[in-house]
Amino acid sequence: MRLLLAEDDTELSTSLHARLKREGFAVDIASNGVDAEFMGDEEPYDAVILDLGLPQRNGLEVLRHWRQRGNLVPVLILTARDAWHERVDGFKAGADDYLGKPFHVEELLVRILALIRRNHQVSGQDSTLQCCGLLLDEAHQQVRTAAGTSFDLTGTEFRLLRYFMLHPGRILTKTRLTEHVYEQDSDRDSNVIEVYVRHLRRKLGEGRILTRRGQGYIFVDPDKPEPPL
Repeated sequence: MRLLLAEDDTELSTSLHARLKREGFAVDIASNGVDAEFMGDEEPYDAVILDLGLPQRNGLEVLRHWRQRGNLVPVLILTARDAWHERVDGFKAGADDYLGKPFHVEELLVRILALIRRNHQVSGQDSTLQCCGLLLDEAHQQVRTAAGTSFDLTGTEFRLLRYFMLHPGRILTKTRLTEHVYEQDSDRDSNVIEVYVRHLRRKLGEGRILTRRGQGYIFVDPDKPEPPL
């Protein structure tokens, strides 16, 4: 999954970027409101972490502009802990959640995962995601089948599988998968997706990820009827 981190505190954004990457997220950073607003409109983020105190254009204005244009990306706002009025204004502008500074990264992670799951209407609790007979342990980046077999995943395998599990039964193009698995400044070769799809098929079985020629891939439960073409 791909996140936008809009934060002007360089030390905080650097540390959060490193931690979020370790947790399996692709993360782009914006250090001011103008860049954050542009990136949030141009890129297909799964969620945004938005500091309200951004330079050039404050986070509240950025959020209002997104919502006015119909951009419904899930947004978690960061505020000063005692600024209750900022939290109220943020929710009125269309925020989905908030977190007061200073905060524990573990709480940020839980809130972001909850936002994304709620947005995709999938089940799971704590650091697990359930879909199509699989249980994805997000904390340890492992997947367990219904038969109880567990597999360790590389970082890219984990990000790709998590995105598949958030969108079961939908045709996903290689371009869309690339946009959500890699960061903005990465070398986005969509053909690499084919390599990692093969890796996942070797671990989980050929019937999990179907190819729709000329369209993309579709993630399914092999024990249920195949979706129509």
